Amino acid sequence: MSSSSLDHRADLRRQLDRAGYYPELVADVLDVALADEPVEAHLVHVETTFATAEVRRHVTVLVLTASRLVLAHVDDHSGEEGEEPHAHPHAGASAAATTEAVPLSQVKSVVLTHMVNAPEKHRAGHPPAELTLAIGWGAVSRIDLEPTQCADPHCEADHGLSGSVANDDVLVRISAQAEGRDAVRSAVSFARALSAATGYAAGGRR
Repeated sequence: MSSSSLDHRADLRRQLDRAGYYPELVADVLDVALADEPVEAHLVHVETTFATAEVRRHVTVLVLTASRLVLAHVDDHSGEEGEEPHAHPHAGASAAATTEAVPLSQVKSVVLTHMVNAPEKHRAGHPPAELTLAIGWGAVSRIDLEPTQCADPHCEADHGLSGSVANDDVLVRISAQAEGRDAVRSAVSFARALSAATGYAAGGRR
């Protein structure tokens, strides 16, 4: 394993520790999925949601290797219904940790949406205010349908539905306002590495 790979793996662990969301558990399930394959790039994203009196968190970790995109999802799960709430948000809770490994040759799309404030003032290299990364490899397809529009404003006939099919097996949205500019820069860096890797895989040069 090269020193660069060791650096990436060590930085991944630092990011997991910084996120503070069951870092030992997340690191352990990733270690199994990676199976000692060197890490080339990574992205750690934690989301917090509020449901009535509960605070739930969810972490998504994307890890790029020379041959695969490895994903880990870890979610909070509440205790049994009727149990007394605990003072600590994690006390008495359980978590579900899922990993998936996708060969780079199977990644069909890497869609990036850059949200930029004051675009007329944008300078090359500046991170966007928000970055949305959608990756598809065909495991999940989403169909968006809407009524077909008619050019006649007085027409009341049913013209059926039209729509589109999108592949977004995983979607991560990083905001500078919520996570900070460094988090957005890290997301852009990972997206660049993933785009390059999938291009190499499609061309058969990796």
